[in-house]
Amino acid sequence: MKRIAFTMAEILLSLTIIGVVAAITLPSLTGNINERTWNTQRKALYARFSQAIALMPALNGYGTLTEDSSAGASDAVDTAAETFVTDGLSKVLKINNICDSDHLSDCGIPEKITDLGGNIIDPIPATLLKYNSFFNGSWTWGSGSNTYSDAHSQLDTKAAAFETQNGESILVYYSPNCVSNMNEMSDYTGQPKMCANFIYDLNGTKGPNTVGKDIGFMSVFYPTDSIVVAPVPLTRAAGSGTYETAISLCSKQDTESRIPNREEMLSMAVNYKLLGTTQSGHYLTSSRAVTKNAGDVWYQSFSTGRVFVYPKNYTANVWCVKR
Repeated sequence: MKRIAFTMAEILLSLTIIGVVAAITLPSLTGNINERTWNTQRKALYARFSQAIALMPALNGYGTLTEDSSAGASDAVDTAAETFVTDGLSKVLKINNICDSDHLSDCGIPEKITDLGGNIIDPIPATLLKYNSFFNGSWTWGSGSNTYSDAHSQLDTKAAAFETQNGESILVYYSPNCVSNMNEMSDYTGQPKMCANFIYDLNGTKGPNTVGKDIGFMSVFYPTDSIVVAPVPLTRAAGSGTYETAISLCSKQDTESRIPNREEMLSMAVNYKLLGTTQSGHYLTSSRAVTKNAGDVWYQSFSTGRVFVYPKNYTANVWCVKR
């Protein structure tokens, strides 16, 4: 009886083909698994924070800040962010470890991260103003009889950090003088509305320490009836368009994306350094403005932090976020 079997050469060839296919597909499979894991963790973290913030009676006024007038605000000695965590957030959220601005790494905060554009942020700033320069200053826009001026001074509070029981490392920037939502019907400065900004690392000291993957941000606006947002921006802006065309721009870029609302876009402006973009232009939001003109929409300036009202046919930048 004739026996049929594979030769050694055929077996080696088959193993080689299997190895090549595995080498090609394994990184993609691993990446997809990591992406799903991060998305699940991100949503769970947002849910826990939203529930915790809702239990706090008010978000402003925590801690003390003593400024040395001879040294200037940049050398302010304060306990604002740390006290916000110890006396406020820790009462409503399970926290393992709390670190001051001089020991952020003890809470798993990495020394450097990669922004959404692939640039390295090294080191991560330990004070609010150094984190985002448009939190302080004055600006003028327009020309002739239509010239407007505005200014906003932000306390240069130091950051704090903490670790959650789920293993996330959270960096906290805090504004003790944040103000309420006044149901504005016209342009206003957005920065004073932010009470706290969190940069989170879903897996602590592990990599890749990249925004959009294991690194993200959440912002809390208004001291009472607070709103928590955690936008996940796509890697780049979708172009420019009007309120009517922006949905199509988002769909073309990613079918699972949408236009951010007013608070989400302000959070993106606050965290523009994590987006790897320069401060320029107005960005469209999905939030309709309650004004005498039914077609008005809120737009966010990345240059100044101003939130503007324009008609929905105004052309602006469009930056979509994941659903």
